[in-house]
Amino acid sequence: MSNWLDKIVPARIKASSADKASQVPEGLWTRCPECQSAIYQPDLERNLNVCDKCEYHFRISARRRLHLILDVEPRKEISSDLIPVDKLKFRDSKKYKDRLQSQQKVTGENDALVVIEGAINNLPVVACAFEFSFMGGSMGQVVGEKFVQACELSLAQHKPLLCFSASGGARMQEALFSLMQMAKTSAAIERLKQEGIPFVSVLTDPVYGGVSASLAMLGDVVVAEPKALIGFAGPRVIEQTVRETLPEGFQRSEFLLQHGMLDQIIHRKNLKASLSSLVSLLSSASE
Repeated sequence: MSNWLDKIVPARIKASSADKASQVPEGLWTRCPECQSAIYQPDLERNLNVCDKCEYHFRISARRRLHLILDVEPRKEISSDLIPVDKLKFRDSKKYKDRLQSQQKVTGENDALVVIEGAINNLPVVACAFEFSFMGGSMGQVVGEKFVQACELSLAQHKPLLCFSASGGARMQEALFSLMQMAKTSAAIERLKQEGIPFVSVLTDPVYGGVSASLAMLGDVVVAEPKALIGFAGPRVIEQTVRETLPEGFQRSEFLLQHGMLDQIIHRKNLKASLSSLVSLLSSASE
């Protein structure tokens, strides 16, 4: 049914508007989830995928994040050949192996963690980043193994380790094999600490479940991006369990900083410089 406005707008105006709309390329504009502003996509990318109106930090891919943080050279990817295997022949509404193949095709990644040996402002580091688009950045055997291999490289070459977490937690399709990665990654981090090798953990939106309960919160310094959701169980699950209304901003990085769970919140445009300073300071202290 047409409304009264349709009846009074001349047909030539409606046709002109339709023509203009059809000329706008798809994907050229992005709407900010926070302030609802329409953002020109090239401008958004130039601004490090941060809304210039409200400072909302969009989620970005693992490779985009590492590209923004690491120097152009040198860069060497680590453990890129590791591929997850469906040992349990798990199936819910879809076979796990089919989910893996689908996610690998969509993201171009073998699993949800990318590890690169490189440098940040000429300071050698090993850097890991979770790919949230790959099954919610969930941690299975391959993610755990890649993280441990990153730790071992840091140990062998005495390089600081950086990890950018963005995860929904342990991967349910791998059951106990996935939960074992919590202990495995935690033990690798303990070896770094015993050898005095710095580990800086950066929490991005979101970090939940087994990842938040293990490697993500075990950094010598733990920092986060603004308004990142960080916790173990989600707010709705907690509210349904305790049957109480949670405080405003509960599980946002600002709330965690106020309650002593974080060391610092860093805007994305300042992240490289801040991490460089932290790495330099921690490396000097460990010598």
